[in-house]
Amino acid sequence: MSAPGVEACYRHPSRESWTLCQRCGRTICGQCQIQAPVGVQCPECVREAKVTSMASHREQRRLSYGGPVKRGVRRWLAMPSPVTTAIMALTTVTGLAQVLFGQAVTYALGFYAPLALSEPWRFVTAVLVHGGILHFVFNMLVLFMMGPNIERRIGALPYLASYLVMAAGGSVAVSLLSPGTLVIGASGAIFGLFGIYIGLQRMLGGRFDPQILIIVGINLLIGFVLSGVSWQAHVGGLLAGLALGFWMGANLRGAETKRAIWMPIGVVGGAVVVLCVAVGFLV
Repeated sequence: MSAPGVEACYRHPSRESWTLCQRCGRTICGQCQIQAPVGVQCPECVREAKVTSMASHREQRRLSYGGPVKRGVRRWLAMPSPVTTAIMALTTVTGLAQVLFGQAVTYALGFYAPLALSEPWRFVTAVLVHGGILHFVFNMLVLFMMGPNIERRIGALPYLASYLVMAAGGSVAVSLLSPGTLVIGASGAIFGLFGIYIGLQRMLGGRFDPQILIIVGINLLIGFVLSGVSWQAHVGGLLAGLALGFWMGANLRGAETKRAIWMPIGVVGGAVVVLCVAVGFLV
């Protein structure tokens, strides 16, 4: 006769046990017990929890990226900072092309306002070409330091869209302030990343590092002092980044995260596109 409180394991009826699954309450023997954060669970409950967790993770990433994506794209997006990595890789390949083919690559991708309307890709492709190894290394170093944190905070695809908007914002500023200049380099978009960081930190109430303001101020000053540096692109990218960062930060304090991210990108991006078209007709 069984002792009071003793029941048979639901998976092995011939085995008696006093232990219950912490999740479903069924009796489980020693072989069926799987250690959980609190107590033990049965194999079915552990399996169900794993499936639920994976489904929740996939749904969270789907919402972060703005909708369903294909399997190959999902693998790429599953990297820690896929867009930052892709931008750095593409910029490196373009830099090698500059070494191999010389100024032809620079003139084909650099931003030049008189060609903006007939060759609109120049508004963003200028960030891929650089004027030398130091120019390239500095921009990629800052991108490597700033990009991944922002990308993880707002999502991969919104981060890519923001980067393109800030790159175009820098080119628009060049068109308005120095229309006859050929401009190359990712500095405008890099300053935009500073702007997003400042806006998010300020609006979300996190620990704000004043050293960022010092770094931004010094680099802006360098652009005004040294010849051959496009301070116009710096200012344009920074303003676009600040607009995105402060707006997204203000929205993220609410409940609708997807809309909070994409609305500022859509409005600021739309304004930049309108300015791009206007510049093409005016210059």
